[in-house]
Amino acid sequence: MTHQPRLNSLQERHASLDRQLAQEGQRPAPDAGTITRLKREKLRLKEEMERLRAAR
Repeated sequence: MTHQPRLNSLQERHASLDRQLAQEGQRPAPDAGTITRLKREKLRLKEEMERLRAAR
C-alpha cells in the first residue's frame, strides 16, 4: 500500500508551518506561545512522515 498521497499532504503542511514560523519570528514582538505550538505541530508531522517512510 502506498502512503505517498498522505506523505505529500504532510510535507505540504510541514512547509506551511515553516512559513508561519518564519512570519511569526519576523514580527516586532513574536508570541512565544504561538512559536512553541507551531514547532510542536511541525515535530508531530515530521515524526508521522518518518513512520510512513519506514512502513514502506
